[in-house]
Amino acid sequence: QVQLVESGGGLVQAGGSLRLSCVASGSIFKISTMAWYRQATGNERELVARIRNDGITNYAGSVKGRFSISRVNTKNTVYLQMNSLKPEDTAVYYCNARSAFGEYWGQGTQVTVSS
Repeated sequence: QVQLVESGGGLVQAGGSLRLSCVASGSIFKISTMAWYRQATGNERELVARIRNDGITNYAGSVKGRFSISRVNTKNTVYLQMNSLKPEDTAVYYCNARSAFGEYWGQGTQVTVSS
């Protein structure tokens, strides 16, 4: 089992920045990929950014160039640096981890961007 705890959400004005953190615990040695997803009210959950064990990343087109995902394995932590935030980035952001044994989710952290 893997437990994920997110932090760093909040209220920010458009154009501002936030950094989300996700700390993993449990069977972390089995984790291959970590990612951030988001779900806005009335919308389906969507991938924001993903990072593999080898450091390869990919981003949703809507955040490319503004968001950056990084991973510090020694701290069992993945970050999402969000710059130039827009009102349409408002959503609950979820940390995700995948291993050979399954897929795991954090409880989510709210990000609200005011115009």
